[in-house]
Amino acid sequence: MPERIIREVHHFTMPPLYKNVAIYCRVSSRFQEQLDSAANQASFFVKMVAKRNGWKLVDIFLDFRSGESTTERHEFLRMIDMCQRREIDIILTKSISRFGRNTEDTLTALRTIKETGACIIFDEEGIDTRVEDSELMISLLSAYAQAENESRRQNQLWGIRKRLQDGSSDLYRRPCYGFRKKDDNELVIEPHEAGIVQNIYQMYLDGASIIGIQRQLANNEVLSPSGKETWSKRSIEQILQNEKYIGDAAVFKTYSISSKRVINNDGSHEQFVIRGNHPAIITQEIFDAVQQIRNLRSNVYRDEVGSHRKSTKYSSKRKVANKSET
Repeated sequence: MPERIIREVHHFTMPPLYKNVAIYCRVSSRFQEQLDSAANQASFFVKMVAKRNGWKLVDIFLDFRSGESTTERHEFLRMIDMCQRREIDIILTKSISRFGRNTEDTLTALRTIKETGACIIFDEEGIDTRVEDSELMISLLSAYAQAENESRRQNQLWGIRKRLQDGSSDLYRRPCYGFRKKDDNELVIEPHEAGIVQNIYQMYLDGASIIGIQRQLANNEVLSPSGKETWSKRSIEQILQNEKYIGDAAVFKTYSISSKRVINNDGSHEQFVIRGNHPAIITQEIFDAVQQIRNLRSNVYRDEVGSHRKSTKYSSKRKVANKSET
């Protein structure tokens, strides 16, 4: 009787030296030049991984964000999460500045990744975080990159302020509803939209609320600035307080603090205003009258102590605040 042969099935397992490799790329924007840079970075490292027998590419992480903070870099955070799940052994990235421009955030991320047993290779600086003195070198280079970035940002802001001061900045000529830009970059009135703006101001002067104006525009089948059948309350409110309609142009009406937009109404941030920058749609008298009504209807009033809420939304018992320059 022939001997029975049993075939053993062996499942392939990777050898211990096998490394899961990830690529991290970051660019600041989605402009074509930056997209090309990101593609070149990724392509370079894909070829590098392909040349190593012991490496396997597991993922490519690509952020289109500033490197000043990690909070908005979702791909970066996803990469950290995969490291903590022990799914990544090596991270390849172009440079320390691509990895991050904030020294504190960069070192925190570096230590978190090292605790998982993974390492980072910075190609441009030739640094591998498995080397003992790599953290000191990264700290020094990251601090230098952060200082260089801040210097570059200050130079850019200086150029913006200079053009704002001499009136040559295009920021003064950004069009809004009711205006168009001519070929010579100057603002001109768009008659149809200007008529709607004037009607909105008149309705408000006649006692209509924002919701009432919203309904009237819908009844008259007037499309919103974005082409929708219904106007948002925010769009109407912005029209009723925009100094562009009296021919003025203001820059830095808001500014950024910790990635949040703050209204610049307390003089804490520099603001630039040009009077008579372009043709007016609304007279100064009508604009001032509307601002007085807005203050009366506001549920917030200000005094020397600060901002307070009124007990009733449409109280007229308090004095009308003086119109401040915007």
